[in-house]
Amino acid sequence: MTKIIGIGNALVDILVHLEDETHLNALHLPKGGMAHVDRRRYEELAAVISTLPHEIATGGSAANTIHALALMGDKVGLVGTVGNDELGTFFVRQAHERGIEARLAVSAEGDTGVATTFISADGERTFATYLGVAPQIMFNPDAAFIGEDAILHVEGYLVQDHDFIEQVMQSAKAAGMRISYDLASWNIVQADHDFVHHLVKEYVDIVFANEEEAAAFCGNNDPEEALRQLAALTRVAIVKVGKRGAMSLCGTERHQVAGKVVRAVDTTGAGDFFAAGFLHGLVHGWPMQQCLELGNSTAAEVVQVIGTQVSPERLRANLNING
Repeated sequence: MTKIIGIGNALVDILVHLEDETHLNALHLPKGGMAHVDRRRYEELAAVISTLPHEIATGGSAANTIHALALMGDKVGLVGTVGNDELGTFFVRQAHERGIEARLAVSAEGDTGVATTFISADGERTFATYLGVAPQIMFNPDAAFIGEDAILHVEGYLVQDHDFIEQVMQSAKAAGMRISYDLASWNIVQADHDFVHHLVKEYVDIVFANEEEAAAFCGNNDPEEALRQLAALTRVAIVKVGKRGAMSLCGTERHQVAGKVVRAVDTTGAGDFFAAGFLHGLVHGWPMQQCLELGNSTAAEVVQVIGTQVSPERLRANLNING
């Protein structure tokens, strides 16, 4: 069986439930905003969070994809770094319990990264991310880890370290791996456009983009044209267009799937779970249309729950629907 290995920032999601905006105002967090915070600021947030209803879950873009694949029964691995602390222990334990071959370095030099989500009563999300030691990743594509056939799934947030992400992709290619790449965020693509374009053209076999990321990459607001431009650079291009569904192009083979009508309560991880569904179908030899359909239905499951804690029964039910 093809192994799918994820590499990215290993984060713990802390989901905080708010009755009103009192705490957001006191913490000077603009409602609906997203910010990176340093250790001092994170400690301020943590002191407040400890007094509020909250829950924790594993997080990080590539990690979300790998956890979903593990729940669907795939052979998976995960590369990242956590701190030598309680949250790091939680992250490692969750990976092992789900059967993930975890190559997670444990650093004594800092804290496990945390993505805090403040959930207002009206459902609005306000984000504050403390990366901690998460960016301190080491990648060694040894034969024992990879096996004869493997896909490396890379999250686009790693692009901020040019030397590292290119070294990872070069090593993966040299080891015979296929590379799956999620563009991650339109503003990251826009800020580092030429380098992201270089990575996709030189190394990537499968690229995932949402409508905004595709527009930032191609400089074109037409998703169809963006899909064509992406497909000209790589083997398989996927553009997700929100509630309208998703489309793929592989050579001249184009497919499209309509969006699923569900009650969305939290869109966290939707793109990550879409990638998991699509990659599951791909490694099991499904037709491209069915890969898209599974990606779509897998994403639809995660938006119906707070965070990314979808039951394996719900994910596996989609395999029967689509397979």
